[in-house]
Amino acid sequence: MSDPFLSVALCTHNHGDRLARTLSDLKNLVMPTRTWELLVIDNGCTDHSPQLLADSAWHPRDVTVRVIRENKLGLSNARNRAVDEARGEYILFFDDDETPNPTWLAAHEAALLAFSPDASGGRIEVLFEGKRPAWLADELLGFLGKLDHGPDEWLTEPSKPFYGGNFAIRRELTASVGGFDTALGRKGKTNNGGEDTEFYRRLLDARCKIRWVRDAVIHHRIEVKKLRRSYFLDLHFRQGRIEGARTRGSASRLPPKYLIPQVMRAYTRALAKRLGEGADHSLRLEMNAAYFTGYLVGWMRDSA
Repeated sequence: MSDPFLSVALCTHNHGDRLARTLSDLKNLVMPTRTWELLVIDNGCTDHSPQLLADSAWHPRDVTVRVIRENKLGLSNARNRAVDEARGEYILFFDDDETPNPTWLAAHEAALLAFSPDASGGRIEVLFEGKRPAWLADELLGFLGKLDHGPDEWLTEPSKPFYGGNFAIRRELTASVGGFDTALGRKGKTNNGGEDTEFYRRLLDARCKIRWVRDAVIHHRIEVKKLRRSYFLDLHFRQGRIEGARTRGSASRLPPKYLIPQVMRAYTRALAKRLGEGADHSLRLEMNAAYFTGYLVGWMRDSA
C-alpha cells in the first residue's frame, strides 16, 4: 500500500471526556480526495483515555488509525513523536479539545494540492462551554486560541503565525528545520505555550512557503476553568519566565538596569487602569505586569 497524502495527528494528555467529543466529531468530516491516516499520540495519559482509544467504535470509516504511546510528557514531545511516526507527505495537527468544521480536512487538502506549500495554517474560532465573562474583551480571545488572518494569502510576517491547534507541515521539512522545541509547550498541567509560534518563525527563517487557509476552520472548545483572570495571568507569567531565562543565557543573573523600572511601569499602568475604569477593563495591562514579573524571575532564577 502506498503512503498516504496526509497524516492527521491528534496529541492528547488526560483529557478523556473532551477527547471523546473530538473523536466523535471526526465522523462528520467530509472525506478528502487523497488517502489519509489518523495518528493519535497518547502522551502519557493516566485517565481513561487509553481505554477510550482502544475501542475502535470511534474510528472514521475507511481510514487507517494508529494509536501511539509517548511517555515523555509534553506537547512538543508528542508532536515530535507524531512526526517520527507519520507516513504522509504532510502532517496536519489539531488538538483534543477542538471540533473541526466538516470541511476542515478537505479545505487543507485543497490548498496543499493547489499551492504545494511547505506548511499551511487555518482559522480557529472559540466555542465557550460556559458563560463569557464581562472582562473577556475581544482582544483577549487570541490567548484562548482564536486566530483569523482574513482572506487566503501567503504568510510572511512573524506577527501573523499559525497556531498549534490547526496547521500542516511537509513532513520532510523537519529534517532541515528541526522539530518542536521541547522546552516550550504544555507539559501536563503546566500552562506553557509558544512552541507553535517558535516553530513558525523557524520556518520563516528557512524561507519556507506558508499558506493561510481561511476555510480550514477549527472550533476550540473553551473550558470553564480557563474563563478566569488567573488563567491569563499565569499564562503570561510563565511565558515571561521562559523568555527571561533564554534572553539572559549565560550572562549574570543580576537583572539589567532597565528591567526593574520596566516592571514598575507595568504595575503602575495596570493599577491606574483598574482604579480608573474597573477590573473589567484592566486585565490586558495586568497580563503585561505578570509577563514582566515572570521575565524578571526567569532572569534571576532559571537556567536558559
